[in-house]
Amino acid sequence: MKVCILSVQVPFITGGAEQLAQGLEQQLRKRGCEVETVLLPFKWHPPERLLDCMLMARLTDVEEVNGTKIDKVIALKFPAYFAPHSDKVCWILHQHRQAYDFYGTELSELWQSNEGRAVAAEIKRWDDYFLPQSAGLYTISNTVTDRLLRFNGIKAQTLYPPPLNHSNFHCDGWENYILYPGRFDPIKRQHLLFDALANAPKNIQLIFCGQPDSTYGAELQQRIETSPYHSRVKVLGRISEEEKIDLYANCLAVYNGVYDEDYGYITLEAFFAGKPVITHTDSGGPLEFVTHEHNGLVTEPNPVSLGNAIRVLTENQARAKKMGSNGRESLKHHNICWDYVVETLLKS
Repeated sequence: MKVCILSVQVPFITGGAEQLAQGLEQQLRKRGCEVETVLLPFKWHPPERLLDCMLMARLTDVEEVNGTKIDKVIALKFPAYFAPHSDKVCWILHQHRQAYDFYGTELSELWQSNEGRAVAAEIKRWDDYFLPQSAGLYTISNTVTDRLLRFNGIKAQTLYPPPLNHSNFHCDGWENYILYPGRFDPIKRQHLLFDALANAPKNIQLIFCGQPDSTYGAELQQRIETSPYHSRVKVLGRISEEEKIDLYANCLAVYNGVYDEDYGYITLEAFFAGKPVITHTDSGGPLEFVTHEHNGLVTEPNPVSLGNAIRVLTENQARAKKMGSNGRESLKHHNICWDYVVETLLKS
């Protein structure tokens, strides 16, 4: 079977979406499929550029190549999922959130101009019309499924993706640092973890791994370097997969403080490594997996509450270990398995 994975790529930005596409390609190949991942360039500013990207996706012909039919298309992201194909399933990472749940907030610019408002309306019109035409419609989390139903009245099935190389995650020890992997971005809220140091035990350290090459990241790094807490914080930048797995294996806990995340590999990677997760009441996707005081801690999104949560785990390492063990065990109840994912996507 010839399968085309269809997604988008913002140049020089790599994250969970790229990991998911890579993992899906690997798993399809393991099961005997011929696979090609096709990435469409994506730019969202100025707002009118979104319409160009949508049209580019719609005009992308992946029905056949050189006279040979492509049997199935698995589309992952806006606007790539608008590409037509006679047997296309959508496994939606997220819609263009600036037209939906971010609309009207500081996280979206679309509502701030006539052009932007028109683009947001057009995005919704396309989603309403084209998504239900898919042979199968899935999302990566209940959070994304619920948004699709709330904003578009469209039903989809949740299909959880395992993290890339998830079987390699393990626990080696319990050192006094909190790990937060991921790119620096205001929505990831790395600043909350840094600010929590003032209320955390003095022996605890923070490790961030993700390139601070955004304005937000540069400003936060400057704050860290000029802070009296700078010796307790490491910003490692981009690291290898092996280094990341080692950091998970030895941390005390993992922080996932993102705002209203679609899914969040960090939570699952932590649980596969047997480590508890600290997250927030408004973090979205992580709350589908983290149960307060069972496999992690769920706090209000402020430095004082976060610092207190860190203190709880630092002062009772046995409790942290138990939560980590519970986290690993809890994954068994969510059917997070590539066999199930691939079978579901191919049979639709």
